[in-house]
Amino acid sequence: MKILLLEDDLILNEILQEHLITQNHTVITTFTSNEAQDYLYSQNFDLLILDVNVPDLNGFELLKELRNHNIKTPAIFITSLSMVEDMQKGFESGCEDYIRKPFELKELDLRINNIKRLFNIDLKTKISENIYLDLQNYQIIKDNKIYNLSKKECEVLQYLFTNSSKIVSIDELITNIYSYEDNVDSSTIRTYIKNLRKILGEDKILNIRGVGYRLNF
Repeated sequence: MKILLLEDDLILNEILQEHLITQNHTVITTFTSNEAQDYLYSQNFDLLILDVNVPDLNGFELLKELRNHNIKTPAIFITSLSMVEDMQKGFESGCEDYIRKPFELKELDLRINNIKRLFNIDLKTKISENIYLDLQNYQIIKDNKIYNLSKKECEVLQYLFTNSSKIVSIDELITNIYSYEDNVDSSTIRTYIKNLRKILGEDKILNIRGVGYRLNF
């Protein structure tokens, strides 16, 4: 998804940006409503994540203006305003969801995924010009052909893609795609890699001997 983030707190803005990028979103970050408007009237977005108390127009006023200009991009407010009346203002201004600060990043992910479902926003991640990863249906689409994956194979490929700028060890994969309680050994990961290579091509997942794997696109 292409997301516009409006958050004037520098630290929270950075935290949210980094997290959304790890979830394979493209993120444009802004700190004021005027800055956000420059992007919103010149580019298309799949989702808006808007703080309320920001410089220039507040988030409620900004979204109301966008809706009056027929910009219907779904929006989630993130705000420290906690009164029911504030939430009412948010929904009246045209938002689809409203999160009270502080919140866990997992909650934001759940709400974003719900927006995707409600608005039929594509859940496919573009791996290369002819290869897509369908995160919802656990499939690779290569040259318009569909290859079914297990959930864990899908998660392995997604993690390798998100971290394609570095070498990823087997231990790192296990830590990040399994729960702490799961008992998983390295042979399981090697089997997933072998299956993915059959689809992607042997040279598309490099084995850096003694270190780990790196996606090669």
